[in-house]
Formats: sequence, C-alpha cells, structure tokens
Amino acid sequence: MNKYNDREYILELWHGPTSAFKDVALQLLPYLMTAAIKKENESKKVCILTATSGDTGKAALEGFKDLPGTEIIVFYPSDGVSEAQKLQMITTEGDNTHVIAVKGCFDDTQTGVKKIFADETLREELAKKNVRLSSANSINWGRLVPQIAYYVYSYVELLRTEKIQKGEEINIVVPTGNFGNILAAWYAKKMGIPVHRLICASNRNKVLCDFFASGTYDRKREFFKTNSPSMDILISSNLERLLFELCGKNPSIVCGWMKDLAEKGEYSVDSKTLRMLQSNFVGGFADETGVAKTILEVYDRTDHVIDTHTAVGFNIYYRYHTRSKDECKTIFASTASPFKFAPAVIDSIRGAGYSNGRSIETVIKELADEGGLEIPAAIAELSSKPVRHTDFIEKDEMEAKVKEILM
Repeated sequence: MNKYNDREYILELWHGPTSAFKDVALQLLPYLMTAAIKKENESKKVCILTATSGDTGKAALEGFKDLPGTEIIVFYPSDGVSEAQKLQMITTEGDNTHVIAVKGCFDDTQTGVKKIFADETLREELAKKNVRLSSANSINWGRLVPQIAYYVYSYVELLRTEKIQKGEEINIVVPTGNFGNILAAWYAKKMGIPVHRLICASNRNKVLCDFFASGTYDRKREFFKTNSPSMDILISSNLERLLFELCGKNPSIVCGWMKDLAEKGEYSVDSKTLRMLQSNFVGGFADETGVAKTILEVYDRTDHVIDTHTAVGFNIYYRYHTRSKDECKTIFASTASPFKFAPAVIDSIRGAGYSNGRSIETVIKELADEGGLEIPAAIAELSSKPVRHTDFIEKDEMEAKVKEILM
C-alpha cells in the first residue's frame, strides 16, 4: 500500500500473475474449490463457467488451467475488452481451457451464463455426463471472501504504521461496475472495520451512481464503450446481496425487485432502504475525458501512473472531497496495472491520439519508459505467445457451445 499524502493511500491489488485485482481471489479459489470437492467426496468433473469484462477471465484461466478434475470456459465480449486483456485470454495455455468471444457487451455474456446456470434440463444432462457447473465470477461467494481480507489488511496496515488511531474511521474508494469489489468492502465494515464512506466510482455507464442518488435502478439506457472497459456494465450482479442484507434478509422483497428488473428493466427501493444506502455509500461517475485528465493529474502530482479504472476512483474522490471537506484517511482500490490499458493511459499522458498507429508492444514499451516502470511478465510475454483460442459466437449460441465442449 503506497502513501500519496497524509490523507490518500493506494492499495495496489494488481501484482499477481495477470496484473489485475481479480488474482487475489482467483489464485485462492481453485484451492478452496478442490478442498470442498475432496471433503464432499465429489466425483464429477467441475466446469468453471465464467463471463468476463476483461480481468476475471484471464485470472480464472490462470488459476484453473490444468487443474485436475476441472474444465474452464470463459466468454468475453468481442469488442468490450482492451487489446492486452484479449491477448492475455486468447493465448492462454492449458488442456482444460476454452475462451470464446461473444458478439455483444459484457451484460450479454453475463446474462447468458446466468441462464445456463438456471437451466435445470442442461444440469441434468451434464450430470449424466458426470459434469457439474460452478463459477469464477463474483456470484461465487468464494470470490468475495478474499476480497474482504484485503480491506481488513489495509486498515490494519494503517494502524501498524501509525497513520490512524484505533477506531478512527476511513473512506474506501472502489471503481466498480459489477459491485462485487465494493460489496466486499461493505462486508469488511459490517465485520468491524471503521468505515466512514464507501465511495462507489462509476464510468459513463453510471447505473450504480444513479441508483445511490435516486433509489431507482434503471438499465433501460444507452450502453457506452469507454476507456475503462472492465466497468462497462449495466446489470450489477452483486447489488442484490447488499439489498438482501439491508431489507432484513427478506428474500421476497429482493425477488420482487429483481423480477421488476428482468421484466420492466428497472426497480425502485423504498425510502428506508434508500436512506440506509446513502448512509453507507457515495456514488459518482467520470466520463472518458475526466478519466484522461485524472491520469495526467495523478502522474504530475505523485509521479505514479495509474490505469483508467483506478483513475475513475480518483476522479470521483476529488470531487467528493471538494464538496464534503471530508478529511478522513482514504484508501483507493487500484484494480489493474496501467499496462493492461496502455494506449488509453499513454494518450492521457502524452496527448489524445498519441497511440494511434503504434503497435501495442510499442505503446507498452513507451509507457514503461515514460513512467520508469517495469513491464509485468504477464504483459511483456504477450507478443511472443501464439493465439490458441479463436472461437466467435452469437450471444444466443452460448449454451450450445457449452454442450459442444462438455458433451
């Protein structure tokens, strides 16, 4: 965890094998899963079925590749990930790995995966083939548990280094689209970490920001492809977990809201629930121009290069701090290496369009030279690896692809 000044601390969560925060959970999840399989005397092969907006896919592939007794299938939106993210996935080795591009956005892949999990007929067919499905997405509770741990660690580290006093409240800033990462911070708060505000940072797909302001979750809106693509999401999978906790763990209330979302494209929570949400969370959003300006501002101010998603967090926090004058120590969840989004990052530093016409390898090297950074091995090796996965399907072909692979 790096100190930027007496109030700002950045929790770099991307120093794993795929240079994204998802590594923290997805390096552990395979061990949790295999231990559970052994404990339950499960003899079926487990297929990890995953939708990704860029980072989960590669992190899951890295965690599960060549793991005995497993198969892993990753669906990603064909035009919804960065070039580095795509290369990381389609060059993945492992005899049990399958990476498929889907025409559409992340919400299409995530909805498709959820439909497959809900298909009882398919489940029965797979059981006859001695196969069962599981997930590496944050719908799997095993993804959230390790993420809770790093927020607890960050508070303990501030105590250990005497940056805060015992019991002193902190803020946590999380750039998020699918809500899992900030939900883990909320669970850390419920478990005893003194948190003043959880700052939910969105990009131009600001469905969460609008929800915290109004209490209405409305996915009936234009979808934007942004320079922070891992947050290009309109249907957040983990929000219903929070709502379940806030409404007294009443499943019928949450089911009603989710039914409205599925059938009407929106739902509205009651005023009591909205007050509880607003007492814990602050929402905000940044567009692509704001993200680029923030990357340059942070670089000039701190000499640190941040990625486009982390920049969303800094952008929203700056505006929140200006308005609120909240002087609580603040932790920023830094979710990815800047090299995963090198063209957008170097364009922010050297000028819009600078990366045009330059190869991804050239841009990555220039970014390393600019910031005095070491290129992570996961990124440096991309250009030398052969492409192993070339499947491209329509979104309504996802279940058929699963059957083709497993049956």
